Amino acid sequence: MPAGTIRYWAAAKAAAGTAEESYTAATLEEALDAVRARHPGELSRVLRRCSFLIDGDPVGTRSHETVRLAEGGTVEVLPPFAGG
Repeated sequence: MPAGTIRYWAAAKAAAGTAEESYTAATLEEALDAVRARHPGELSRVLRRCSFLIDGDPVGTRSHETVRLAEGGTVEVLPPFAGG
């Protein structure tokens, strides 16, 4: 199973209590399920509003169960940002 890094930004970072952590998951859905289990509460609520980058590429509207993760990859968790 691939292992990599999840990076949290802004409100996601505050809710997770860390800037980054490791994942071991084959898909984005599996990685996010593990994150929700480790950080119940506020982070789960924040994740519903987030967008995600996988190795620099936007996930967009793709189903998280279809987004494959790579060994050594990076998942960026981006909550909505205010301003412009």
